[in-house]
Amino acid sequence: MGLKEIAIGGIYFSPLLLYALLGFVGALIVRTVLHRIVGQHTPWFEAWFDAALFVIITAIVAFVFSPTAGIV
Repeated sequence: MGLKEIAIGGIYFSPLLLYALLGFVGALIVRTVLHRIVGQHTPWFEAWFDAALFVIITAIVAFVFSPTAGIV
């Protein structure tokens, strides 16, 4: 597997934590851009949209930064 813990001061952190933070920031950026382009009057379920966008962008970040991304 490509996920290996990072030891900081004897405490192990999962790289997925960093991927999730990057996914959250990316989701905020994409959501802001979409609200400016489409507007806020679009009838979508915002909570479901935000959760799905976060999961999709986190998966993309994890795929791109994983060490085995180019190996099939």
